[in-house]
Amino acid sequence: MEFRRIIGLPPYVFADIDALKLAARRAGRDVVDLAFGNPDLPSPDVAVDKLAEAVRNPRNHRYSASRGIPKLRQAVAALYDREFGVALDPDTEVVTTIGAKEGLSHLMWVLLGPGDGALVPSPSYPIHIYAPLFAGADVRHVRLGEVKGDEDTSETFFSNLMEAWESAWPKPRVIILSFPHNPTTACVDLAWMQRIVDFAREHQIMLVHDFAYADIAFDGYRPPSILQVPGAKDVAVELYSMTKSFSMAGWRVAFLVGNAATVAALTKLKSYLDYGTFQPIQIAAIVAMNEAPDYPAEVNAVYQARRDALCDGLARIGWPVSKPRGTMFVWAPIPEPYREMGSLEFASKLVSEADVAVSPGVGFGPGGDGHVRFALIENEQRIGQAMRTMRRALTKLH
Repeated sequence: MEFRRIIGLPPYVFADIDALKLAARRAGRDVVDLAFGNPDLPSPDVAVDKLAEAVRNPRNHRYSASRGIPKLRQAVAALYDREFGVALDPDTEVVTTIGAKEGLSHLMWVLLGPGDGALVPSPSYPIHIYAPLFAGADVRHVRLGEVKGDEDTSETFFSNLMEAWESAWPKPRVIILSFPHNPTTACVDLAWMQRIVDFAREHQIMLVHDFAYADIAFDGYRPPSILQVPGAKDVAVELYSMTKSFSMAGWRVAFLVGNAATVAALTKLKSYLDYGTFQPIQIAAIVAMNEAPDYPAEVNAVYQARRDALCDGLARIGWPVSKPRGTMFVWAPIPEPYREMGSLEFASKLVSEADVAVSPGVGFGPGGDGHVRFALIENEQRIGQAMRTMRRALTKLH
């Protein structure tokens, strides 16, 4: 039997690094894992306490609502008003999803079908590439540009988007965006968002903005919500997740907000597919947003200290990398003496010879090879350990 929906999926290259990491640890070696973007910081205490309380109530053990309970949708609307100055109707412009990946994947089912097209940045977080493909649509990769400066990158990407639109036939129905960007860490400002909204309104394109790193930003940078642009709700939806902002990765709580018709379409589809996140988790998420509004800033401070430790450490071993202004990652060009190896072989070398795991750029699609991604998921002492072992392994740098 052919499994047709997944038959075209390439090998998951991150699994190669995971296998090397596991083998090294089984051999007794201490591997510093900077590969998988899995937050290590605890979730807010008030959320954990509320979860423990809510789960003891048997009324919460029943089916919940696939769109999210009303108070949860009200809580995210309040957050958007507080943090971004964006007014959302919790009944028509908010739907809860079981994490952003689930939300994005099923959203593509209602926006795209066979013969339709989507424009996706290259490189990209893998689900941004494959969610449209799972819906039967064609994906056109749009080169993001080398991250030498955010302004240069955003201008290059916008120009590339325009060229991709002009050359495409049939015209793409969807543009997937995500800023601050994973893996490249590229950032944009509100003026850039205004330009892309104006373009989408002119050409009747739906913009899907994955706002995973809404609260992970440094050096005074404030990531804009696309919904801050006047008129954006006509053509845009945004995915906001509690994974990074509130360090609630395993809880699987996210939201699609914005254009009411699109929110209604996803809500209708989800009513056939699921009964929502376990209700005690929804109740605890309400408490997190309402009673721990400063928690994202605490999380952010930890990631900034780790970013500085990593980038400063790389510079000291002869591998200078620009400090990102957003995300919990550092996107590093492979040093020139090792560039011909490619990202998978180079990442394998770091595990085998330096006991450091990173993500190979090739795993993020076209345009990713030539880079590796560091995730800021170990503390500063462990990052320092990684710098020392990489210095010994990368002898061509000094």
